[in-house]
Amino acid sequence: MDDNHDGDERGGRRRPARPPRVYAPREPRPIDAAQLQEMALGYAARYATTAAKLRQYLARKLRERTWTPAEPPDIEGLSARIVALGYVNDRAYAASKTRDLTARGFGQQRVRSALSAAGVSRDDVAAEAVEASPFVAALAFARRRRLGPFGRDGSPADPAVKRRQMAAMARAGHGFDVARRVIEARSEAAAEALVEGD
Repeated sequence: MDDNHDGDERGGRRRPARPPRVYAPREPRPIDAAQLQEMALGYAARYATTAAKLRQYLARKLRERTWTPAEPPDIEGLSARIVALGYVNDRAYAASKTRDLTARGFGQQRVRSALSAAGVSRDDVAAEAVEASPFVAALAFARRRRLGPFGRDGSPADPAVKRRQMAAMARAGHGFDVARRVIEARSEAAAEALVEGD
């Protein structure tokens, strides 16, 4: 047996076991009204957002930090000031989100659901309701996902495949009749003609 061997298979020395590091939890940093306003302005500058999402962000920051002033924070008042200054505009957010989701092929139901989840009021959702034919978004979705006549083999003959494609269209927010007509179109040209026929 080699005299230099200390029991380590590689012939090196064993290191003494280190005690595990113990980290003390960090104390939450204090925050005051000026810092909260700075956070609100920074958030509104970085992200297209709604008044409801801004309030959620500020509430989360207050849970993570320690509020130092004696009076409670006025999240509603602060978010109302940010909206009054024009940094947050729910109607502009709704218009932008509607255009984006429609261009990606999502139907009106999915658009309304996304706007509602973002805290856009029903009035603002109604003001930005999609005026175009529902087939425009449905065709964009079918093209992107290669459904119906846009698939490799054209419109599916297999009922199980057709059901799966219809389900995908429904999850994207398209109504049953719109989805069925797109999926069952005999060719891409016939599918595109649905927009004019609507």
